[in-house]
Amino acid sequence: MSTVTAGVKCSISTSRPSFASSLRFRRVSFPLLSPRSALCFSGLSETMDCGGGGPCVFPLHRCKTIHLVRHGQGIHNVEGDKNYDAYMKSEYFDAHITPLGWQEVDNLRKHVHDSGIMKKIDLVIVSPLLRTLQTAVGVFGGEGYTDRTDVLPLMVENAGNSNRAAISSLNCPPIVAFELCRERMGVHPCDKRRSISEYQSLFPAIDFSLIDSNEDTWWKTDVRETKEEIACRGLKFMNWLGTRKEKEIAIVTHRAFLFHTLGAFGNYSHHLEKKELSKPVTG
Repeated sequence: MSTVTAGVKCSISTSRPSFASSLRFRRVSFPLLSPRSALCFSGLSETMDCGGGGPCVFPLHRCKTIHLVRHGQGIHNVEGDKNYDAYMKSEYFDAHITPLGWQEVDNLRKHVHDSGIMKKIDLVIVSPLLRTLQTAVGVFGGEGYTDRTDVLPLMVENAGNSNRAAISSLNCPPIVAFELCRERMGVHPCDKRRSISEYQSLFPAIDFSLIDSNEDTWWKTDVRETKEEIACRGLKFMNWLGTRKEKEIAIVTHRAFLFHTLGAFGNYSHHLEKKELSKPVTG
C-alpha cells in the first residue's frame, strides 16, 4: 500500500513564524476532511484504478501529514544569492549553516514546540548534507547533551564549525538520513556530501543505514542534474514516503528539491492547489 501515491495533496497551509529569510516551514496534509469531502487526486501510480487520474476518495488511515522544512541559511547562500557563480567555489563544499541560520533553527524549534507539532512528529527524514543535518537536529533534537554511556548524542559539540553545544537524542523522534531528498546534484561543491563515516562521527544518533555508499557516488563534477531529473527523484521520494508506517513526518531538505518536487506533485491536483504547491521556497 502506497499512501502518498494514492492520496495526492488535498490541503496545504504554510507556517511562517517570524524568523529570517532562509529557513521555511510548510505543512502538507493528506487529505482535507471538509464539507466537500475527503477528495484526493490520483495519478502518481499507473497501478491505481481511479479513472486515469480522476478524483478518488481515500480513507484517512491511508493518508499522511508531512512537514516540509528548508535548511537554515548556509554559508554558500550569503554570496550565492547575490552572485550565482559563487556556488562554484570549492570553499563551500558541503556548506554548513551560518550564525543567522542557527538563529532561524532556534526560532523554528520554538515554533514546533509551542504549537504542539513536536509531540505529533513520528519521524524526521533528512537530506545527508551538513546544513540539513544541522537543521534537523537543531529543530527536532533533544535538549543539551550530558555525557553518558547508554545514550549517543544527535550532534557532537561544534559539529561542522557550529560553535554549538552537543545535542541530545533523548525525547525526540528518530532522525533518518535519505539520499533521495538531497539538493540538486552535480557541479556545485556545496551540494556534494562528505563520507557517511565522517557524518556518523559528527551525528552519532542519526540513522544513516538507508544510504548504500560511504562515499558520494551521486554527485558528478561536470554534470548538473536537470530539472526533470530532480522532479522525477522527488516523486520517487514521495512514493517511498508512502511505504513508511509513520503518519506524521518532517522532511528537512532544500529549496530546489522542494520547488521541483512540489511542482511535479501538483500536476495531479486542482489548478488552485497546484498554484499553491508550486510557490517558490524563497530565501
